[in-house]
Amino acid sequence: MSEKTADLGPGASGQGRAAPPIDLLYTETETELRSAVRALLDDKAAWRDVLARTETGQTYDDKLWHTLAAEVGCAGLLVPEELGGAGASFREAAVVAEELGRAVAPVPFLGSAVIATTALWAAGDRTLLPELASGAITAALAVPFTAGPRQRPVPTVRLDAPQPGDERDEFRLTGTVTGIADALPADLLLVPADSVPYALYAVRAGAPGVGKRPQVSLDMTRQLCEISLDQAPARQIAVGQAAEDAMAAALLAGAGMLACEQLGLAERCLDMTVAYVKERHQFARPVGGFQAIKHRLADLWVSVTQARAAARYAAGRLATGFGPETTMAVALAKACCSDTALKAAQETIQLHGGIGFTWEHPAHLYLKRAKADSLALGTADAHRASLDVLANLPGPEAG
Repeated sequence: MSEKTADLGPGASGQGRAAPPIDLLYTETETELRSAVRALLDDKAAWRDVLARTETGQTYDDKLWHTLAAEVGCAGLLVPEELGGAGASFREAAVVAEELGRAVAPVPFLGSAVIATTALWAAGDRTLLPELASGAITAALAVPFTAGPRQRPVPTVRLDAPQPGDERDEFRLTGTVTGIADALPADLLLVPADSVPYALYAVRAGAPGVGKRPQVSLDMTRQLCEISLDQAPARQIAVGQAAEDAMAAALLAGAGMLACEQLGLAERCLDMTVAYVKERHQFARPVGGFQAIKHRLADLWVSVTQARAAARYAAGRLATGFGPETTMAVALAKACCSDTALKAAQETIQLHGGIGFTWEHPAHLYLKRAKADSLALGTADAHRASLDVLANLPGPEAG
């Protein structure tokens, strides 16, 4: 990422180079935002509703997303007020991500309000941000959801020959991208294309030559999508180093907010499990009274507490900009929260006993989301390997 882009991101309140101290506590504004989002999700995204939607052809809840985006203002959290957004920071976005993870809500917040918004901001394109902030359109970055840390995904779309009658600023793209998250409900696609030089383009999803095909996904609450482009009309929004920087910033922000989502998921799994072992009786006593169960839940509580510190630190660093400290914080948070969320979901199923393995219990929704998230935007191992380089840790001694 270049020095220019490393300074500030959407919703950033300062520069990333100085590495100011981060307050891990939630502010009053963040607490109020959490209450509003949780109340809405409890009402509109109960687990039975989420489960029922995963068995339909429309796995994303467009109505819920419209309410979150337009009425609560979640779509424009990272967009400045002068462009129609809330002018908030990644700290507030992190709170929303936690609540969406807690409810495994099928909405494109991560793909549109975080990743695509950050890409547009970092690319210097302000024309599309007001539409995104208002909830009028939803956007997605057309890269595989498994794109790892600190590396540009190899583009599978190429710049094609112009068509007769095309304007000078109109381009044509051809190619296919698979495994894209939050692209199914997207009205706008941000597509990196292999050209000379490398560039990032905006493509309207309803334009001629654009096709979408849903893919069977482990986590149907965030169903993946395949995008095919055949001489699709596009507008160039960044080229060369600016495009590289926009991609890096978007993926970094996405990984940081995904870690916060994993934190919310892990906390919900812990809460559900503690409540269950207090009620479930075996041998005339609550299951939670057995020492082995207490130990497992205590270990899980410690892991969730550590994950919360890592996720909050990453959100705070993102709010200051995209400097080296932020990259390290995000790598640490994604590695920690991936492991914790998966462990929490697995323990939820185990400690719920027979009911935890059934389709009629929400545990499997959390396990699938936790597993899918652990593979997304860099695995825990990939981020730990990245930390070795970022922190300049010495390798094992030879011999």
